[in-house]
Amino acid sequence: MTEFQKAILEGIPDTLPVPKPYDPNVSHAPKRGIDGVLSDKDRALALKNALRYFPAHQHKVLAPEFAEELERYGRIYMYRFRPDYEMYARPIDEYPHQSHQAAAIMLMIQNNLDPKVAKHPHELITYGGNGAVFQNWAQYRLVMQYLAQMTDEQTLVLYSGHPLGLFPSHPEAPRVVVTNGMMIPNYSTKEDWNKYNALGVTSYGQMTAGSFMYIGPQGIVHGTTITLLNAGRKMGLGDKDLRGKVFVTSGLGGMSGAQTIAAEVTGAVGIVAEIDPDAVQQRLTDGYIKAENVFTDLNALLPRIEEARAGKEAVALVYQGNVVELWERLAKDEVRVELGSDQTSLHNIEGMGYAPAGYTFEEAKRLLDKDPVQFMSEVRDTLRRHVKAINTMAERGMYFWDYGNAFLKEAGNSGADIWLDETEGHFRYPSYVEDIMGPMCFDYGFGPFRWVCTSGTMEDLQRTDEIAAEILREMLAEAPEDIRPQLRDNLNWIEGAEDNLPVVGSKSRILYADAEGRIRIARAFNKAIARGELCAPVVLGRDHHDVSGTDSPYRETANIYDGSQFTADMAVHNVIGDAFRGATWISLHNGGGVGWGEVMNGGFGMVIDGTPESDRRLESMLFWDVNNGIARRSWARNRGAMSTIQRTMQAYPGLRVTLPTIADDNLVEEALGLTAREG
Repeated sequence: MTEFQKAILEGIPDTLPVPKPYDPNVSHAPKRGIDGVLSDKDRALALKNALRYFPAHQHKVLAPEFAEELERYGRIYMYRFRPDYEMYARPIDEYPHQSHQAAAIMLMIQNNLDPKVAKHPHELITYGGNGAVFQNWAQYRLVMQYLAQMTDEQTLVLYSGHPLGLFPSHPEAPRVVVTNGMMIPNYSTKEDWNKYNALGVTSYGQMTAGSFMYIGPQGIVHGTTITLLNAGRKMGLGDKDLRGKVFVTSGLGGMSGAQTIAAEVTGAVGIVAEIDPDAVQQRLTDGYIKAENVFTDLNALLPRIEEARAGKEAVALVYQGNVVELWERLAKDEVRVELGSDQTSLHNIEGMGYAPAGYTFEEAKRLLDKDPVQFMSEVRDTLRRHVKAINTMAERGMYFWDYGNAFLKEAGNSGADIWLDETEGHFRYPSYVEDIMGPMCFDYGFGPFRWVCTSGTMEDLQRTDEIAAEILREMLAEAPEDIRPQLRDNLNWIEGAEDNLPVVGSKSRILYADAEGRIRIARAFNKAIARGELCAPVVLGRDHHDVSGTDSPYRETANIYDGSQFTADMAVHNVIGDAFRGATWISLHNGGGVGWGEVMNGGFGMVIDGTPESDRRLESMLFWDVNNGIARRSWARNRGAMSTIQRTMQAYPGLRVTLPTIADDNLVEEALGLTAREG
């Protein structure tokens, strides 16, 4: 048995580990403000909640240590218990296990905490500033121990990272059931998150952080690529690429950093602003950007933009500074920009997700720590300036969209000139799902399907790429015209993925596929495993940001107009349906993308191993996982979804979906005594 395997099986060690020094070379989560949030009684409760993981004889040492963490960081991370072994996704057979399915989940957890993948690895945060895998290191150690010991006759239950325990079940049941942030609705504000997360009783799992399905930046690289290509089609900028077109945005973080590669893949001139020097350095290290394309002086950047435009370069240029300064200069100098967006972490507006203008990143952090009220006042003023500059650019013809990061929401909260009709809740600009991804992808069942090769070999990943490309070529030859552009985009993507994407973390891949594509690709993988073409099981999954996975009125369900965009039945039903159709693990989260209390989202992981049982499970579960959302979108009277679900019913006689009848607008208004609409 290896030392790594012994450490996993040990769980929480009997002897206290030596305290870990704070590592200044690692990106750390900002301090969470708890003054005025936790009373003395609450602080005592947080401490008792943390100590219950440990035997009483260790409390005398741990109590003052955890109390200091709470005051210094606003959370109890239990740094002392961070493992000594290197954190990365190992080949599946290196994990101690009695269940191959459980070993695959261990691989996925470690990938989410890999320092090359995670935003704040020592605080167990994968992306988004607060997207946590676990709340503390005791939870991590216990979960890994349980997974190593469990069999296929058990299910591990996780409450916001806390392992409630192993419960008897059966091989057809999920091995792990995850919930994150499941709050009583009236206790689901950002302030509630700060309080109850500090108490150690709930967690913000984002989407794929707390569900162990993050695969590094390539997921958002692909999603951004698809978004840009479809935005170009929508605006008549090009059917196949964006050569000679300028795209301006912000953010080089765990998710937003992908925008640079997406710009290059689509052929655009991408300009990305990032104020955090550490984030810029990380993307240089990753190979996502080049040092010669990083600018701190706008006077040097603007001529380079024009040079790249004229040469139709596919290039990512970075402004290391505040995005507002960039937008205001572009507006002042009347620089032509075709496409614009924003990926600052505005869902985490009170925790350095958005920096006020006039401050360096470090100065802004100090202001937040010293005077949070003044910090928020500066942020709100900056947002008003941000929107003013974008409005100027939009009036000159730029197409701008919200990238689901709460930009529109927080701009509205700041009193910015962002409203088209405030009384009706209509913003000047659409979210990218409302205008692009919803009607052009989700309504047709296309969403972010992904897989991970648990062997950890490039050979397996390359073979899965070949298999997926073969399936897409077959589908493209017989597809109806309305989905052919999506199939072409994804075929081009998978054929160029190895060249376009440096491998970060696990050996994984993503592409947008509909239910038919996902099933056919997964079935082909399963056959390849059975034949020995792939040397280990494959994990199937998806982003929660998908056709059926997320109810979010300002993002995933923004193109739902029957009033149900504020309901969460779809996401909850999706997880329940996945659970009894064969998912290996499932998760349901409050929050993700646009913020805590604003979203309900869920996901799954499925381990396929070349067996007939895997074939049966993947077909049943993947079919439901996509068509649940199409049926809901059809009922909302979305035309693309209506035609898609009707085609699906013809192909699958066992599927019967309630279809809507379209009411005549004039008849409705006459019945209500209203003036008939013109046109």
